[in-house]
Amino acid sequence: MMTATRYPMSEPELHLSSFPPAGIAVVFGATGGVGSALVQVLEKAGHFSSVLGLSRSTSEPFDLLDEGSIAAACTRAAGAGEIRLAIDATGFLHDDRQKPEKMLREITAENLSRSFALNAIGPALLMKHLLPLLPRAGKSVFATLSARVGSIGDNRLGGWYAYRASKAALNQLLVTASIELRRKNPSAICLALHPGTVAPDLSAPFSKDGLELQSPVTAATRLLNVIEMAKAAQTGHFLDHHGHAIPW
Repeated sequence: MMTATRYPMSEPELHLSSFPPAGIAVVFGATGGVGSALVQVLEKAGHFSSVLGLSRSTSEPFDLLDEGSIAAACTRAAGAGEIRLAIDATGFLHDDRQKPEKMLREITAENLSRSFALNAIGPALLMKHLLPLLPRAGKSVFATLSARVGSIGDNRLGGWYAYRASKAALNQLLVTASIELRRKNPSAICLALHPGTVAPDLSAPFSKDGLELQSPVTAATRLLNVIEMAKAAQTGHFLDHHGHAIPW
């Protein structure tokens, strides 16, 4: 019987030399497993002049369901320095009142609307307010945490209707925004990233035997290394935590 791969014995190394010095990094959704690890790894790396972690529980709340709070968070970040790296580490799969659907008969309008609000509409509003603030010269990156199950081409198992559809919508929004941004800011890069299976995290309770189970720090470091390697020509790409392209 196959079992999940254990955490690596040592964490991967991180290099962030492709970014101009003295900029700032911002993590939206900084209290989640991957989000908090991203803040931790970025602070330890010491490349950026400051690292801001924003969430619903920070002193100035960042709430995906409140456009005013999204706009205020972006303004606050821009006031702290040049935004060289911004990561949307938010995501919603399940909680006590909503579980991933296994069959069509389990779909409800309420759950679909909630998943789209948190996984697609909120991040779209974040892009609306954040992307115009990215510096016009030198590398800058906006990355959003998507999911492999949001890939239509990779969908072989079905199920998880609301999560799959809302992440597919996020991918389309990201690509469309990247095309518009490229016309105005050719140096900026927009990426949709799949972090893999992370424990503890929203998808870990549903992971299957044989999948690699990563620590949050490992996942964060791998994602940051993918971001480090990204070039302007890759804007609008959908990549996994190893830097491999995922079909749309």
